[in-house]
Amino acid sequence: MAAEAWLWRWGRGWGWGQRCPGRPGLPGPGPGPATLLHFLLLLGPVAADITDGNSEHLKREHSLMKPYQGVGSSSMPLWDFQGSTMLTSQYVRLTPDERSKEGSIWNHQPCFLKDWEMHVHFKVHGTGKKNLHGDGIALWYTRDRLVPGPVFGSRDNFHGLAIFLDTYPNDETTERVFPYISVMVNNGSLSYDHSKDGRWTELAGCTADFRNRDHDTFLAVRYSRGRLTVMTDLEDKNEWKNCIDITGVRLPTGYYFGASAGTGDLSDNHDIISIKLFQLMVERTPEEESIDWTKIEPGVNFLKSPKDNVDDPTGNFRSGPLTGWRVFLLLLCALLGIIVCAVVGAVVFQKRQERNKRFY
Repeated sequence: MAAEAWLWRWGRGWGWGQRCPGRPGLPGPGPGPATLLHFLLLLGPVAADITDGNSEHLKREHSLMKPYQGVGSSSMPLWDFQGSTMLTSQYVRLTPDERSKEGSIWNHQPCFLKDWEMHVHFKVHGTGKKNLHGDGIALWYTRDRLVPGPVFGSRDNFHGLAIFLDTYPNDETTERVFPYISVMVNNGSLSYDHSKDGRWTELAGCTADFRNRDHDTFLAVRYSRGRLTVMTDLEDKNEWKNCIDITGVRLPTGYYFGASAGTGDLSDNHDIISIKLFQLMVERTPEEESIDWTKIEPGVNFLKSPKDNVDDPTGNFRSGPLTGWRVFLLLLCALLGIIVCAVVGAVVFQKRQERNKRFY
């Protein structure tokens, strides 16, 4: 892999794009369908969140890239290690393929970017056969760092954002297919339930076959204007595939980026090869600029109720509540219906008036 950033070229479908040397940027929706309804639906809630990618910059103070400094030691410039983490010349191993190991790596510097994009080059591999390996990697943007705990080697009841790359199904009744990627936003009041694979506190997720691949595997996380997007490149096709895309997410500035992993009775090697953070240049109103972003409490505007987390085999949810785009769709349909009825009514009224005049 080259050390430079990545440039997006449009793919054929929503959520797809090719990575090639240049600059970063997750793809947004392409041109909408011909129908007015679908076109407005695509542009209305999300178009303002997409940047053109021309002004995005790598932030080295929040990035981890080769060649690593401090090989053989327990720390490196800008990053702290904890637990079983080991630094080599080729990767940062959070846990070896051994039982009951926990390890993490955390950035020294708090991040004060309001809009950012993170690319993670990682590898999960081991000798365990199907469903005989675990537990997975967690990527963090949280208030506290270097606090060990039961959630993939880090603390529970955290403040901030977590992306879980879970390889083992603890809930035997689930229909979802593992490995599985999920997202959780927490203000410290929620606890991650391992026995249910975090289903009750999950915002969204997708199945992603990233374990024991014989090629590079990547994950991208983009946060801009309250929109959180997670995409994967796991097929060695140099393309991003959409995994998670949700709006209404509130994250403060001043939190720390990190990664952790844990093993229990089952194990795997959990490796981080690189973490690259890019600043997204987004224009904001004077009112937005006046906000103290460090005081924002992590949260989500349209958080699902646990009763809505009904699995289907694809890993998605059925019968979710009315989120922003669904409300927008209903209002738009109602408006179009009123306009059509008004036009038809006017035409019918005019025809009747003309017919009545003939009798006088």
